[in-house]
Amino acid sequence: MERIKPGSFWYKIYFLFSALLILLVLNQIFRLHVLGFKPMENSYLYYIMALSMSLAFLHYPMSGTAPRDRVPWYDVALFLLTIVVNLYLGVHGLDIINLGWEYMAPATPTICSIILWALVLEAVRRATDLGMTLFCLVCSVIPLFAGHLPGILKGVPFDFLTTARLHSMGMSSILGIPLYTVCTLLIGFMIFGVILQNTGGGAFFLKIAQSMLGHKRGGAAKMGVLGSGFFGMLSGSTVSNVLTIGSMTIPAMKRTGYHPQYAAAIESCASAGGPIMPPVMGAAAFIMASFLGIPYAHVALGAAIPACLYYLGLFVQVDGYAAQQGIKGLAKSELPPFWATLKEGWFYFIVIVVLCYFLLTLRVESLAPFYATLVLLALTMLKKESRVNWRGAVHMVIESGKVIMQLVAILAAAGLLIGGLSLPGIALSFSRELVVLAGNNILLILAVGAITSLILGLGMTTSACYIFLAIVMAPALVKLGIDPLAAHLFIFYWGALSDLTPPTALCVAAASGIAGCEFMPAAWKAMKLGAVKYFIPFFFVYSPALITHGNWWEILLHTGFAAVGIAIVASALEGYLMGWGAIPSRLLRALLFIGGMLIAFPEEISTAIGFAMIFLSLLAYRFMGRSRENEWGGDRGL
Repeated sequence: MERIKPGSFWYKIYFLFSALLILLVLNQIFRLHVLGFKPMENSYLYYIMALSMSLAFLHYPMSGTAPRDRVPWYDVALFLLTIVVNLYLGVHGLDIINLGWEYMAPATPTICSIILWALVLEAVRRATDLGMTLFCLVCSVIPLFAGHLPGILKGVPFDFLTTARLHSMGMSSILGIPLYTVCTLLIGFMIFGVILQNTGGGAFFLKIAQSMLGHKRGGAAKMGVLGSGFFGMLSGSTVSNVLTIGSMTIPAMKRTGYHPQYAAAIESCASAGGPIMPPVMGAAAFIMASFLGIPYAHVALGAAIPACLYYLGLFVQVDGYAAQQGIKGLAKSELPPFWATLKEGWFYFIVIVVLCYFLLTLRVESLAPFYATLVLLALTMLKKESRVNWRGAVHMVIESGKVIMQLVAILAAAGLLIGGLSLPGIALSFSRELVVLAGNNILLILAVGAITSLILGLGMTTSACYIFLAIVMAPALVKLGIDPLAAHLFIFYWGALSDLTPPTALCVAAASGIAGCEFMPAAWKAMKLGAVKYFIPFFFVYSPALITHGNWWEILLHTGFAAVGIAIVASALEGYLMGWGAIPSRLLRALLFIGGMLIAFPEEISTAIGFAMIFLSLLAYRFMGRSRENEWGGDRGL
């Protein structure tokens, strides 16, 4: 917000719109109907865009050469145009539905539809990048040429004006599931995350992690993993997690002996777990619940075990590296005492309990973050240090407006993906043909889905990547007999890997800046540290028990084997096996890796083979291999 300076006219406008946005959401979700204001569903979405997406033109400059110390006239014009167009369509929300304006409308709403289509694309270009914008643009114009596309891509064509009306006034494009989800569910969680961060939640969770693990070997890294996991489970963010927790953990890791690249990689992997860690997770998880037509609590519960397995693998690798490098923990004199820290911020755990109660027990997803926020604000008032003053309140309102603005712009554009593929019927035909091409080979279609998710995730946000593949790929996976939640979580996981995978790796970019190291070497190390995240999706696809779909004994048994297998895989990747020591042989590391994968794979025979392979390999190395290390391909280096 460099060009919107505190105290300036546009700063006040930014605050006013952010405050009105929050009040509008509260009025709609709690059904307050203040002054009789009770907008219809489509009108509500238009009003949200009028108050939030319009801010994108104030916040982000048009280009790198645009003025950064003021808001130029053309950005003011786009700001006002966004308000006018959305207010007009919002006021006529009932006419849009009753008169079928998405197919045939007067000139004014038709012109507004064309303008809104263009404004959404420009807003997402400013909020993200050109690649995401071009992808949304190409998908949005597919209905114009659907009749001329070859083979399975051929669909029902529409003329330009009808396409514009369907995109802007229909309920399956801009106003579709992504925007509906963010406006009815996600906004509350975003506000909660902002307030949690600004009332000291990030610092508290880091101090708790410090008091618990800081004195252990590699304690600086372990407290980063635990602290980022704690904060990520409530914020559902990645980059902000790095900036909040990493600014404290990365310097501590460097001070205790970690290489800057490795410190950046550790914090990147720890923060990348935010979108997959319940109870909040990321935007795509809420959209997933809407796609599947299930309560969000089911998605959060299903994602819990895979997320814990991911952090288990990361923790084992961090411990192995510290053991081999002889990295000690921090001195106890540098660490906060556990009970004193808990006494200082115990109310954050109360907030977690409240949030989980409303989410998992009462299952009122839209109300849960607001009640948790109310409890959080009330409890912070008990202490002078955490009490929110007027300046802090203004800052939190503006920060809330900022994160809502960015997500609304992204998901409104992502709605164009749905509209462009679903309106001409291409999504269904593509999915059907994909099943035919794959036959009954589940592994083949999973591999195709994984590669596609990863490639798209490198150039798109996780939410947009998930939305696209939920339309064209998930139905194919479900038709092959894969559990629907497992199918959607699979593409969600692989799309989220872009946070760690170069050349984008946004988490690593933020962490390497704090660590003062080169980006690309840190990104490759982050891929190695977060490697189990590449394998876990395959495990829960083949074993729905890992997403809590099964009997309790199946869940316990499969989770136990998966935990053992992933711990061994992580040990093999790092070259250190707990209770054994360093693994100097490349061949032995390879055997342990394969054995761990077989144990984690949810099938009795493969699990038995994996245990046998590991036992025999370690036994053979113990009695025959040490004196013949070179024949095993000995290599003590990492």
